[in-house]
Amino acid sequence: MTNQGLSESELQRATSEAQPVEELAPPAPEVEKLEDAPAPAQPVPNLDDNSLYIHRELSQLQFNIRVLEQALDESYPMLERLKFLLIFSSNLDEFFEIRVAGLKKQVTFAREQAGADGLQPHQALARISELVHEQVSRQYSILNEVLLPELAKHQVRFIRRRHWTTKIKTWVRRYFRDEIAPIITPIGLDPTHPFPLLVNKSLNFIVELEGIDAFGRDSGLAIIPAPRLLPRVIRVPEEVGGAGANYVFLSSMIHAHADDLFHGMKVKGCYQFRLTRNADLSVDTEDVEDLARALRGELISRRYGDAVRLEVVDTCPTHLANFLLKQFSLSESELYRVNGPVNLTRLFGITGLDSHPELQYTPFTPAIPKLLQNSENIFTVVGKQDILLLHPYESFTPVVDLLREAAKDPCVLAVKQTLYRSGANSEIVDALVEAARNGKEVTAVIELRARFDEESNLQLASRLQQAGAVVIYGVVGYKTHAKMMLILRRENGELRRYAHLGTGNYHAGNARLYTDYSLLTSDDALCEDVSKLFSQLIGMGKTMRMKKLLHAPFTLKKALLDMIAQETQHASEGKPAHIILKVNSLTDAKMIRALYKASQTGVRIDLIVRGMCCLRPGIVGVSHNIQVRSIIGRFLEHSRVFYFLNGGDEKLYLSSADWMERNLDRRVETCFPVEGKKLITRVKKELEGFLTDNTQSWVLQPDGSYLRNSPSGNQNPRNVQNTLLERLGSPTAR
Repeated sequence: MTNQGLSESELQRATSEAQPVEELAPPAPEVEKLEDAPAPAQPVPNLDDNSLYIHRELSQLQFNIRVLEQALDESYPMLERLKFLLIFSSNLDEFFEIRVAGLKKQVTFAREQAGADGLQPHQALARISELVHEQVSRQYSILNEVLLPELAKHQVRFIRRRHWTTKIKTWVRRYFRDEIAPIITPIGLDPTHPFPLLVNKSLNFIVELEGIDAFGRDSGLAIIPAPRLLPRVIRVPEEVGGAGANYVFLSSMIHAHADDLFHGMKVKGCYQFRLTRNADLSVDTEDVEDLARALRGELISRRYGDAVRLEVVDTCPTHLANFLLKQFSLSESELYRVNGPVNLTRLFGITGLDSHPELQYTPFTPAIPKLLQNSENIFTVVGKQDILLLHPYESFTPVVDLLREAAKDPCVLAVKQTLYRSGANSEIVDALVEAARNGKEVTAVIELRARFDEESNLQLASRLQQAGAVVIYGVVGYKTHAKMMLILRRENGELRRYAHLGTGNYHAGNARLYTDYSLLTSDDALCEDVSKLFSQLIGMGKTMRMKKLLHAPFTLKKALLDMIAQETQHASEGKPAHIILKVNSLTDAKMIRALYKASQTGVRIDLIVRGMCCLRPGIVGVSHNIQVRSIIGRFLEHSRVFYFLNGGDEKLYLSSADWMERNLDRRVETCFPVEGKKLITRVKKELEGFLTDNTQSWVLQPDGSYLRNSPSGNQNPRNVQNTLLERLGSPTAR
């Protein structure tokens, strides 16, 4: 992998072999050499040194590269390998829409701000361009030279124009005439038809023409926007294409029959292209009276933000590519030539072929804990003990069932819930609607600004309001990212609370794809804390003291720093000290500095960071006691787990928060303890599975690159996701 731009001297220092703490101490002076001067004291590293930090956007690119690498992993079924390649495209789209767009905005308005790594936005953009050009070229090579030929062996074919048979040509012409031509609207370019405003990430074609039209115009250029309702890949009937699943690209059909769209003109060339725009919403929450109305307006403008990337097919002539760059005010470094369709994400539709189950993962059934399998009332079970679930290995159904029972139970008086990404028509929302209609006091705290889910959340809010629920849009200036549900129930004349706290969203579909923890509890102190946090979100008042719950932006960051400091103190006293952290991202410089200090004193630190990690491990004298792993596999690692040895009195927390500035300082987040020896031992054992994985784990190097682990010597292959799937899930018939 590519390093993150360290100088030669910095690389030399950063890549020094990590050594045990005791080997770093200067040797004791020999008695017979008293005349020698004492060994000079080792300089204390400056933890503000830019070279100790990795640029966050470059780190995120490294994650996307690890995703792309999965497409080459022969242990995966073929369609799953294709899916990883498409996820790389999808991730890259969002990376440009948000991350690159943000950096460009800083440069445009001369407001460049460097992070802890010291890299200025214009420098980061240059390195991003270099790295992405390299990886996009690899992506299309993998697609064309590896995946498509392998899929063809399994009778899944994407038939290029040069391989069309007479039958296919006849069928394509008919399909184009009946299904495509009536919908497409070609736009000739001339003074009365200026260059059209193109939608973000839409498929378009630039056409070079020869001839004069009926009105005497001869501009020579036209644009064909491909309507979004048209499929990008069309399956060819078996009687036409032969046995198997055979597909033709929409772009190939348009290329083949572009002449039909410009009667009497000669088409000299037709080339597909796609424009990516800034898709970050900018709503000034201080100046709006109605956030929902303001967001509706912004959702329209998202489709037409400033241009950040232009993709063109690699056969597009230079003069046409330059013409497009000029139209969008982009530089040559922002042009990406691709050997294939410019909109690969539209291939997701064929990755779940019913006709080819052997090319996909073996389906499984998430487990239901034995305690809940035969229970008639989930409140009775949760009332006696906490239930901890690990999705997707264990089912999300008990969470839904808890809410469903609450909706029907005459003893339930009120339900409160946060919703970040759930979908307007999910089972969770159905249960909330039912509860409201059954007369329960239902309050939903909906975060409208969950990126790319804003429209769905607006629909969700409207649906709940129509059912009679109270809908709150959170707190101005702070996204509500906490995942919590509170149920108030009358039992034997007294009120009792039940709560659900999770590390992931209330989305049943995601619960089959993302790994997350759920805690169902009736613990009085914890439920009271959840109730207090809801009061803070819904009403107004000073911060309330919590007994067990840590919450951002008030107590979480300080508490985490205190726990790191406690481990540091134990290590300085010669006691065993250990931290295990599992998060999606680690970018907060203050948290990284605290981990560096802990490492310097001898704390053993194991970090499992799926995506962005701005910490450099393995630097002697700074992070030699820190190892960083990333797990990339069938499921998206999404759970956040924090473990502290704490002098033997172990502390273990689950959280909705990553260790990023935005999560710890500018969001409403929850962090809740796992209590009881049995549950702590269970989660710790699951963490240890991630630390011993030697097939799907990648180890971060000091230079910012990642190396994939593999079994060595007589080691058996260890895949933590497969192990959990075998232990908790069971194969099932499709």
